Amino acid sequence: MTSEMERRLKGQVPPARRTVLTEDVYEHLKTLIMDGELAPGARVNIYAVARLLDVSQTPVREVLARLESDGLVTKEPLRGYSVAPVLTPAQVTDLYDLRLLLEPWAAGRAAAAVTAAGAQRLRAELESLAGAPEGTSYQQYRAIQGHDARFHDLIAELSGSEAVRDALERTHSHLHLFRLDYPGRDSGEPTLDEHHAIGEAVIAGRPEEAETAMRDHLSRARNRFLSA
Repeated sequence: MTSEMERRLKGQVPPARRTVLTEDVYEHLKTLIMDGELAPGARVNIYAVARLLDVSQTPVREVLARLESDGLVTKEPLRGYSVAPVLTPAQVTDLYDLRLLLEPWAAGRAAAAVTAAGAQRLRAELESLAGAPEGTSYQQYRAIQGHDARFHDLIAELSGSEAVRDALERTHSHLHLFRLDYPGRDSGEPTLDEHHAIGEAVIAGRPEEAETAMRDHLSRARNRFLSA
């Protein structure tokens, strides 16, 4: 770049974002929240986090805005950021009541309208995780949490209803529920088995079976999280 071009473009071109650094800060803070190292209600001091991670305040601010969008932190005027509270049993029940209204219907619709391309994507997601992790730290269970979010989002997408997909995405249920407790293989393996039952019904184009499998999965998942 010539000096003349630099002078001409100065102030018009936004600075390059340090995407890798920002993503690293995001995962560090997310892990601290998911593992409870940053307790619910705890203040999140931007300067302290920047010092802890040896980064500038800029990526920390970007990450906190992203975590607020995820529902993991809240921002109050004059107080700054705090870690969001975990779901109460009543909120877990309410969340699953909503999902039970939307997702069985979405699974049935997905099965009725499944295409070869959709079936291939669903098959790939089912095969993306060989087995459930046994550990209970976020770094150990993050793979199944990610799979859970992708699987349910894909079913909603294949249903053809953007309204259902958007409604489910706004709940951030996968982050909030896994934050409560991940009870290891006792929960992970049944979850994967239930996903396979739903997925196979959708791929085979069996709407009633897909709807029933999704309803059973959500009911069992609700009971697992409430007992945890």
